[in-house]
Amino acid sequence: MTPIESTAVVTAITIALFAWNRLPVIIVAIGAALALWATGAVTLEQAMAGFGDRAVLFIASLFIVSAALEKTGVTAWAGQLLIAKAGENRSTRLLIIIMAAVGCLSALISGGGAVAALMPVVVMAAIRLRQSPSQLLMPLAFAAHAGSNLLLTGAPKNILVSEALEDAGMKGFAFAEFALVGLPLLAGTMLIILLLGKHLLPAQSSARLPADFSRHAQTLVEHYGLSDGVFRLRVRASSLYLGKAPAELDLTGDPRLQLIAVQEGATGKPLRAPAISVGDYLLVKGEAEAIANLAAEKHLALREDGAEDETGPSLFNRRSGLAEVVIPPRSALIGRPMFPGMITDSGDLVVLAVQRGGVDLETGDVLQAGDTILLEGSWKALDLHLEDPDVLVVNSPDLVRRQAVPMGAGAGVAVTVLAGLVVMLATGIVPPAVAGLVSAGLLILAGTITVEQSYRAINWTTVILVGAMMPLSTAMVQSGAAQLVADHLVALTGGAGPAVFLAGLFVLTASLGQIMSNTATTMLVIPIAMAAASGMGVSPRPILMSLCVAGAASFLTPIATSTNMMVMGPGGYSFNSYWKLGTPLMIWFFVIAVFYVPLVWRF
Repeated sequence: MTPIESTAVVTAITIALFAWNRLPVIIVAIGAALALWATGAVTLEQAMAGFGDRAVLFIASLFIVSAALEKTGVTAWAGQLLIAKAGENRSTRLLIIIMAAVGCLSALISGGGAVAALMPVVVMAAIRLRQSPSQLLMPLAFAAHAGSNLLLTGAPKNILVSEALEDAGMKGFAFAEFALVGLPLLAGTMLIILLLGKHLLPAQSSARLPADFSRHAQTLVEHYGLSDGVFRLRVRASSLYLGKAPAELDLTGDPRLQLIAVQEGATGKPLRAPAISVGDYLLVKGEAEAIANLAAEKHLALREDGAEDETGPSLFNRRSGLAEVVIPPRSALIGRPMFPGMITDSGDLVVLAVQRGGVDLETGDVLQAGDTILLEGSWKALDLHLEDPDVLVVNSPDLVRRQAVPMGAGAGVAVTVLAGLVVMLATGIVPPAVAGLVSAGLLILAGTITVEQSYRAINWTTVILVGAMMPLSTAMVQSGAAQLVADHLVALTGGAGPAVFLAGLFVLTASLGQIMSNTATTMLVIPIAMAAASGMGVSPRPILMSLCVAGAASFLTPIATSTNMMVMGPGGYSFNSYWKLGTPLMIWFFVIAVFYVPLVWRF
């Protein structure tokens, strides 16, 4: 077979296998790359080149940045803000805010960057509102496609068509000129998704969702019968406890109060210094009224500076939190006594409660398999010591912290790096891959996220899928298959007038865009569009703008764009999930490209 025939056969089989959805998408994609090499359509270097492509590195780095934002509580904060704006049980308003936000952000940076920044926020909002992320993530990606047409910086294809005009000696498209077509595209996309999304998107996601830990502290307080509350009181400079030894503190005068521990202000660990200093904490259990009286009498601060949530200063804050553990069979702790207020062997965790079958243990009781313990300490200490095989952690402290502590430790660094990434992508001072890798590297160097956590953060299915499908795009261009299709298009539609040519151009560009990047598709079709405009004696401006719209209509397959693939795993979508909602959006983009564009940019 000729290279063109080989490419056509491999493309058809690949699409069929994706649609069949019985084989892992990675196997199909890698098989397509190897088949193109085996048939001689591409060299071995070209078949493997996609795994080192800058787009693949950019996508991988975005996953790391996204994980850092989630780990530091930035996404929890943004999710709370999003829910507050949308309102409880207001799924329609939430969807509008999500699509408007990603559309505007995509106009400034790449669609991949916008989706990566907002995807964890959207998942968090879906969990909090008990809504399936599958109803939100595909609209997120599709709105990003529409938003890429708002400004010149929205996508590389926008710059390519503008440069094509300049190369022909004409004035290029202005920075905001794309908004004339981008605004109706985005508005129509949002309207179609609002009207049809619930019916055409999967009602339930196959992806397993994390639990909602936004009110985890309150849940543990209720479960362990700490209804009166456990409060962390900060020692002020005027406090009567200042300079006293921890052993000298006596709260027995009020039966409603119980001193659990005295903690260092800097670390949150049990105090080892001989005397209490300014900024140290008293961990006290008791009734709210008694706690308030104690704080007023002894000059203790009830809240951290800037704390707003009622559980923040006492149980969950940036430095410390709670963890629930279970004693497993054959644990070395079986037979040992444990009671509230006890300090663990590590010296930096405090026991708040011990239960057996939901009932508090009596003083002097020893641990048995199945007993549960509620521990309090710094997040670092919880992460470090709860890997002990003698206990089983009920909920990972790291996962709890990500949801329950908005804007936690390292949030400032993560937000600063994200802002820098946005600036680099918007200004184009460095290539996107460089901007992404620099941002990910800075987060690792700052200790915001570890190397191991970075590896786990990357969605390797997406990364491998992008890399493995790139040889198909190379083969279509190199073999001449794409050029052959384009030449036939000009021959068939060129003599029927510019409107018919625009329709044919849209079909060609959008079809290629389902299996090729819109940048590669645009680069391929621009010379054909310019030649056709010259042959028909019309202005190339409407033709190139129509081409730009068609390049963004990548809705039918998950392999069409990186944004489509990024939401595939978290949304639990299959290959067939995309075309259902993508088809009406394709029709809307066709109407804009063929009928609306010539009204704004005359032939």
